[in-house]
Order: sequence, then C-alpha cells, then structure tokens
Amino acid sequence: MSYLSREGLEKLKQRLWELKTKKRQEVATRLEHAKTLGDLSENAEYQEAKEEQSMIEVQIAELEEKVRTAVVIAETHRVDEVSVGCTITVESDKGLQSFTIVGSDEADPVMGKISDESPIGTAFLGKKVGATVEVKTPGGVRAYKILEIR
Repeated sequence: MSYLSREGLEKLKQRLWELKTKKRQEVATRLEHAKTLGDLSENAEYQEAKEEQSMIEVQIAELEEKVRTAVVIAETHRVDEVSVGCTITVESDKGLQSFTIVGSDEADPVMGKISDESPIGTAFLGKKVGATVEVKTPGGVRAYKILEIR
C-alpha cells in the first residue's frame, strides 16, 4: 500500500500507459529488426533489446501493483493532527520550514515533500500544533516545533 495524491496516481497511470504502449512497441520493433540480422546467439542488438524488454516488464508489474494498492490522499483532511497529505510549518534551529507529508512514491525533500515512512515524516505523524518533535538526522538530533497544520 502506498499513499498518493490524485495527481501522483495520475502520473503513475500515465507512466504505466507509456510503458505498455509506446515502450513495448519500440522494443518489439527493435527485436524484429535484430532478428533479421542473423544468428541470435551472437547478436548483441537482440540481446540488448531482450534485456530492455525484461526491464520494461518488471517496471510495468511494479507500477500495476502500486496503482492497484494505492490509497488516494483525501483532498480535505483533519488539521488537528499531522497526517498524510497535510502541510506543516515548523520551527527549528534552521528557522521556519514547511513540509508536506506524502507517500514514499511522491517524496521530494528538495521541494519540501517528505515521505510518511521517512524518520522525520514518521516523527511528525499524529502530532498536534505546539508539539516538539526530535528527529535523528545525519547531522545529529534536530528538534522541530509544529507551528501550523493545514
């Protein structure tokens, strides 16, 4: 099970569609061309295309499972405690920061989107405004005070 926004789920579905249609067809075309080149046991083009075909099929299976088990984050959610889908404003020794708690497939720390499964995301879940959360980071333990949940 993975948490996704509606937008994140649509992106996964789009990627799945591209793999199932365009990428599969591209590889099939490459395989057909490679077969015309002769002995398949010594045909590097054929071997490369077969490897790519295998990788695409693995990606398709993984994406199908993610789409099948996805839990779409509600557009409206409780704001009395931190949950997946909310954005929080916190204060730490680095000043004010905002984080949006998302599922692991949509995490992008540079953009302030942190996974609900990450140490910091897990530490925030279930906490209320005013709570101070301590998180062990590579730079040491850091304290965050939750100022706002939206």
